[in-house]
Amino acid sequence: MSTLQRWLEAACAELGIEPATADARIVLDLARDVAHQVDRPAAPVTAYLLGVAVGRGQPLGATAERLTELANGWAGSGDDTEHPQVPQRRPPA
Repeated sequence: MSTLQRWLEAACAELGIEPATADARIVLDLARDVAHQVDRPAAPVTAYLLGVAVGRGQPLGATAERLTELANGWAGSGDDTEHPQVPQRRPPA
């Protein structure tokens, strides 16, 4: 068992979360995409926002896909003055 797996099991136990609902691969893939397409500090914050959305009933996979699409369309070059139009708030899927 990897360190990540042991950590996730311990964190899930601490928070009373069923480990089967904690799909680390989806979260890690999203964090990677956001870190590369948007900005490194945006990755953990986006992972948190994903968790909030899922906690409010949005599906993990579909919500992560929406955020990945947003990140992939983010036309930033590190310059805060060059960014795409912030999308209108979308209702939960």
